[in-house]
Order: sequence, then C-alpha cells, then structure tokens
Amino acid sequence: MLEYIDEYKNILKDLKSKFKSAQIKATIKVNSELLQFYWYLGKRIIEVQDNYKWGSKFLENLSKDLSKAFPNVKGFSKRNLELIRKWVNFWDKKEIAKQVVSQIYQIPWGHNIVIIQKCKNMDEAIFYVENTLKKGISRNVLIHQIESGLFYRKKRAVNNFEKTLPPIHSDLAKEITKDPYIFDFLCLSEDYKEKELENALIENIKDFLLELGSGFAFVSKQYKLEIGNQEFRIDLLFYHLKLHSYIVIELKNDEFKPEYAGKLNFYVSAVDDILKSEIDNPTIGILICKSKDNLIVEYALRDINKPIGVSQYKLTTKLPDKLKDTLPSIEQIKKQIRKDDNVNE
Repeated sequence: MLEYIDEYKNILKDLKSKFKSAQIKATIKVNSELLQFYWYLGKRIIEVQDNYKWGSKFLENLSKDLSKAFPNVKGFSKRNLELIRKWVNFWDKKEIAKQVVSQIYQIPWGHNIVIIQKCKNMDEAIFYVENTLKKGISRNVLIHQIESGLFYRKKRAVNNFEKTLPPIHSDLAKEITKDPYIFDFLCLSEDYKEKELENALIENIKDFLLELGSGFAFVSKQYKLEIGNQEFRIDLLFYHLKLHSYIVIELKNDEFKPEYAGKLNFYVSAVDDILKSEIDNPTIGILICKSKDNLIVEYALRDINKPIGVSQYKLTTKLPDKLKDTLPSIEQIKKQIRKDDNVNE
C-alpha cells in the first residue's frame, strides 16, 4: 500500500509539473500545448493502468487531485481523462505518421473527440483531421460531415475533369463534387417535381450550401440565357471562390439520360461565352439526378469537351402525400399572416 502511495505521489507530482509548464506555453499556443499535454497525460494513464494493479479508483483519484491542484481548469474530470486515454489509444499506432499526430494538436479538443468517437477507421479519421485544418470548420459542421458520410462520398462523381481541365483545376473540381448528395433537410411529397425540388433547395439555401461544401457562392436560380431567338434557363448558378469558376447545376428527379449531359454541355458553353471573364477559369457543370448507371454516364461524357460531373442525390426524409395535404401551403400561411396583420391594425 505504501508503495502505491509513493508511486502515485510521484506520478501526480510529475503531471502537475508538466501541466504548469504547458500552462505557461499556452499563452502563445493554447490548443497545441494543451493537447500535447493531454497526449502525455494519456500515455501516462495507459502506462500506469498497464503496469500497476491499482483498481478502478486510479482515474477517479487522479481527477480529484488534478482538479484540486488546478481549480480553474475543466479538463480533469474523470470522463475527460477517459476520453484522453481513448484518444491516445486511437492514434498511438506505429503505422501513424508523426505528421498526423502533430496535426491533431492543431484542431480543437471537441473536434478531436468527435473524430475518434464517430469515425469507423483510421483513413476516415485522418481525412476529417485534414479537412478540419484545411477549412477551419466548426464542430457542428464536422458532425454533419461525418454523419452524412462525406469521406465516402468525396470525389465519387463520374466526371471528365482530367480530360477537360488542367491538373490543378481537375483535382479541385473533383474535390468539390460528391456522390451522392444528401438532401436530408428537405420534406417533399412522393411524386415531387423538379421545380419543387429546386424551390425546396433554395428555401433551404444554407443547408444546401453546407452540403455543397465551402467556396460556393449562390448567383441565381432559373438564370435566363437568351441565345439566338430562344430563351433558356439554368436551374441553379453558383460561383466557386477557390476555383474562380462559374458552376452550373442542373437537377433531375429521375434516372440519368445521355441527353441530359448534352443539354448541360450546352449551358456550360453558353456561360463560358456570355458570363465568364478573362480572370475566370472554365465553367464547370454538375448534374445531380435521382439515380444513374455509371457506365452510361461514362459513355455520355466521353466526347464532351466541357468539364462535367454527374452525381446522385438522396432524400432521407419525405413527407407523405396524405400528410402533406393536411398542411397549409406557403401561400396559405402568407395569406393568413396578412389577414392577421390587418385585424391587428
């Protein structure tokens, strides 16, 4: 028992000293220094629990004593010590490069915990660490990305980008496409039309932009193009700030057909001629349809010389027709609001 007390005191003393040192450095690099201390703390916890038979009270006692020594610090709860141990166990593997470990020090602790709790494998976890660092996303956005399977959907759209764009732009164009797109924020009837899908996306533009990814700036829906003696309308027009390109998005609520690629190619060519300036890169077309056969898409894109990607979308929530009929329409709601305003006056 005395040996346990002496060993425990030495470990506690070491951790106190190490944390005080980290606190001083934290004035300059708060997150990085704190997480480096957490790594050291987690390694010591694992070492002690592997080599000593002190029972389950070790973390509880350590939590109480560290919290007492540093009363203004909230990171020493028993639960957080357990998470720190889990975090180190997750990443402390021989095949993990030192570069990755240094990267996890640079993202917030809350992001770190989300990643190790929600990711299914190491490759997925590394992707979200790098994506967080690159784009500076919030914890809520990170959760949305993981739960919607962004890692498994990135760069999967069938496209002709390598053939139609310079290498750097091709890689970036692949980066901004997904397959499928998840429109789980929409409530649509079972037999919804393309116009209804388009309007619903615009009404939920913040969620739509979140699903598209960073860099997209909304320009217009049903953008009018006057060509010859005819008028054409693009479903959705965006501008991508990183690619410096217009992005034409066409929506189809049915299976991909080869003629859809031809029409999108026509729109992309028109935007290049009418809207694109000298400082803009080539316009990119993205066709988002309900379903597709990848082989048919590949044939359809083979001889097209404009950059086009084809993806599917998924709706995880649909409003049944019977229920939809019982709810007021947007126009009915607006009419009632106007009526109420008149009464109040």
